[in-house]
Amino acid sequence: MQKRLGKFEAKLAQSEVDGILVTGQNNIYYLTGFWGTEATVFISGKRRLFVTDSRYTLIAKASVKGFDIIESRQALEEIAKIIKEDGLTKIGFDSQVTYGFYQGLSALFADYQLVAMSNFIEDLRMIKDETEIATIRRACQISDQAFIDVLDIIKPGQTTEMDVNHFLDHRMRQLGAEGASFEFIVASGYRSAMPHGRASEKVIQTGETLTLDFGCYYQHYVSDMTRTIHIGHVTDQEREIYDVVLRANKALIEQAKEGVTYREFDAIPREIINAAGYGANFTHGIGHGIGLDIHEYPYFGKSDEAIKAGMVLTDEPGIYLDDKYGVRIEDDLLITETGCEVLTLAPKELIVI
Repeated sequence: MQKRLGKFEAKLAQSEVDGILVTGQNNIYYLTGFWGTEATVFISGKRRLFVTDSRYTLIAKASVKGFDIIESRQALEEIAKIIKEDGLTKIGFDSQVTYGFYQGLSALFADYQLVAMSNFIEDLRMIKDETEIATIRRACQISDQAFIDVLDIIKPGQTTEMDVNHFLDHRMRQLGAEGASFEFIVASGYRSAMPHGRASEKVIQTGETLTLDFGCYYQHYVSDMTRTIHIGHVTDQEREIYDVVLRANKALIEQAKEGVTYREFDAIPREIINAAGYGANFTHGIGHGIGLDIHEYPYFGKSDEAIKAGMVLTDEPGIYLDDKYGVRIEDDLLITETGCEVLTLAPKELIVI
């Protein structure tokens, strides 16, 4: 945590503000190691304040180091009182707040210029340290095992999408996960053409495609993977499309490394899908960052900004044929200076059950 705080304070010293209010739960955890719903952090060149109420004081004292820990149910009021004589003029705040929160903030800090610090901490969070990488790697291992195990319970004509959803959630918790990192996508047959088709009571049938997009929280960090399998048999066209998506997924793994631009990262798999004639059927971005949130910076598009070593990114090409079926394969990649490490190791060659 001290290394993270050091990076935060170095960035703060170069910013336009004198101090920053941190209210986002994930951002507070990243800087302090505290996990709870009631906490506010203020950091300036003069102070590190951590304010929570009596329900969390003992937890904070055990986990938060290098801060003045203050017990109060009126965190913002308490901070405003403490910093009144510090000679500050500009105060930054997490930009992901409600309008009502901002109105209250403006009233309490009326003597300061308030500045929304868009992605100030999120930019720091893009580069994972060794502790974060080890935690994400374990989350991915849990997802890998759950995928292998779920194959045994799928019975065509009997098992519903919701059955699969519940099994994945329960199995990952058995393996040590804290819970699901997002609402799973479990989509069979024509529903697999929906990139975000949530699990339904539909029964999985012989001859269908089944897409599973799922992940877990492990010690607050996420995994995010997708595998597509076939039930009973696979047609020549389904085999062809699966091969295209798999080649696109593998091509990005082969070429991803520090220095590749966001534009290039997205284009590598997209060019393979375009060349196969399915460009119009790849309808979303290639991926995103993961960490404490299931969707973190960076996102990919037409930017010439480069990816960096220490980022953990998803690689998720897909092809979707409306009202027929879809195929997506997603891995989590740790970017290094010379390449990438694939963190999701569950089988992804064509599986027919």
